[in-house]
Amino acid sequence: MLAVHFGAGNIGRGFIGSLLSQSGYDVVFVDVNEKVVEALQEKGQYEVVIAGETTERQVVRNVSALHSQHQRDEIIDHLARAHLVTTAVGPNVLPLISQTIAQGLQKRLTICAPPVHVIACENMIGGSEYLKKYVWEHLSEQEQASLKDKCAFLNCAVDRIVPNQSHEDPLTVVVEPFFEWVVETKQVIGNVPHIIGARFVDDLQPYIERKLFTVNTGHAIASYLGYRKKYGTIHEAMADRDIFADVTNALRESGRVLVHQYGWDEAEHQAYMEKIVERFINPAMTDEVTRVARSPIRKLGPNDRLIRPAMKYYECFGEVPTFLAKGIAALLLFDYEGDTEAVQLQQTIKESGVEGALVTYAHIPSDHPLVVEIKKQMLHM
Repeated sequence: MLAVHFGAGNIGRGFIGSLLSQSGYDVVFVDVNEKVVEALQEKGQYEVVIAGETTERQVVRNVSALHSQHQRDEIIDHLARAHLVTTAVGPNVLPLISQTIAQGLQKRLTICAPPVHVIACENMIGGSEYLKKYVWEHLSEQEQASLKDKCAFLNCAVDRIVPNQSHEDPLTVVVEPFFEWVVETKQVIGNVPHIIGARFVDDLQPYIERKLFTVNTGHAIASYLGYRKKYGTIHEAMADRDIFADVTNALRESGRVLVHQYGWDEAEHQAYMEKIVERFINPAMTDEVTRVARSPIRKLGPNDRLIRPAMKYYECFGEVPTFLAKGIAALLLFDYEGDTEAVQLQQTIKESGVEGALVTYAHIPSDHPLVVEIKKQMLHM
């Protein structure tokens, strides 16, 4: 089996490529980094270090690479024969690779190729549908119709912490033990792709919100509270008993929403929450507070990790979630000068007050009880 994977960075090698290789695929990475591409071409394997309580080393074999700019014809040939196409390039790059994927699909129509599934493994909602939109722009209506039962784009949710790192061997990558790759099956053609470790589900939305309300919510609150206490890393922040308690209590609040909304088993979700907290305190996964806290305006959005669970909590239970409000308060106090959004947010607060910032970015009415609680929490920080 052949898999073409766009993106040979740490996530591509340490997560997606590793699982595809374990699943029996010959993995061809496509990337613009000449050093990484040449190393993959030369060695045909690399090492993944799984850093937890103990350290495990895995050798990922049956891999090669093509340069996205210099070997376009070879990439198209591989796409025409591939059983699976995946990406881990970042949302902004998906439009840039869409034409190459379209050309590969065009060539598939000229040969006897099996159906292919395309899975964009990006930190975004609906990544594969987003990619399809751009790919389809490069195809005629007739080609689109011909590909209807030959190519499917499957949305997914991915989760694995891969910290910034550097090694003597440019291919070695360190990852955490935990990972989650959930793939929606609504658009599957024939059999679901064979991917060891992936979970295939009919409806992706509950899993997207579970990750958003747990991983992203907890990580954000740890970073903003950690910044207030001048901690450098998430691990250091979570070692603070007060911050640990605040993060855990906030996740209980967001978890209550998830159980109510999607019918998750309470004990199962509690176990999931505890596993997520364990990830935050893993000393091998050092992550800078300011990196996790970056882009506070985006994270203050009405459908993002803090406002959405807080507002849902109020809607479901008629109460203000104290600890989620505390996390939002800490975000509003994030004044790191190295982050342009933080600077902009502080300027908005200076000009329009906290209420104005929440109306502008979170779309919360200025007299909402959540705003009252957020302002109360800010006074005690």
